Amino acid sequence: MTIDEAKRTKETSKNDLFKEPAVSYRVKRDGEYTVEDYRALPEECRAELIDGSFFIMEAPTTIHQILSASIWRALDAYIRKNQGKCIAMTAAVDVQLDKDDKTMIQPDVFVLCDRKRIHRWGIWGAPDLVIEITSPSGRRHDSVRKYNKYKNAGVREYWIVDQEKGKVIVHDFAQGEAPEIYGFDEKVPVRIFDGRCQVDFAEIYEEVRFLCEGE
Repeated sequence: MTIDEAKRTKETSKNDLFKEPAVSYRVKRDGEYTVEDYRALPEECRAELIDGSFFIMEAPTTIHQILSASIWRALDAYIRKNQGKCIAMTAAVDVQLDKDDKTMIQPDVFVLCDRKRIHRWGIWGAPDLVIEITSPSGRRHDSVRKYNKYKNAGVREYWIVDQEKGKVIVHDFAQGEAPEIYGFDEKVPVRIFDGRCQVDFAEIYEEVRFLCEGE
């Protein structure tokens, strides 16, 4: 959801999100915001900056957070066991994806193998693997807008975990292959590790089954 959309639906407003002293927020248009504006946001405002436009981030659900933590643990365990140079991280970490002043995102889970890109403030450039855990309201944002950003920025592999449909859509950008779709009853191979690492979604689903099927 863009800031303008949020204003129209009365879910929020620019005046609520961008208070003094950031007066410039009320005079800029979508496409004109910068990383400087992003860093001046109030702490309570959760947003991403993509191509100079702000997008409001909804508070994550408990299912979202459990999935995120479980996926991260699987990736981190594999890397540690194999003494890899890569590092697995979870939101909220700032990623200056395009190495410019127009985009700053916070992927749900990601793996970065070039440690020179890691700084105290966040990440400079594209991670190797990005995983977004989507919801019905964010499905188009993750599958279209972020898909294009990640692909063009040089992300090697992109997963969309659809918690409502119980599916994992895997895009192997590095090989240029068609996307593959897995269920929550399967193991998903991590292509940046040549499939040697697999994330067991059947095992992960057991951690959230009581939430998914108990409501």
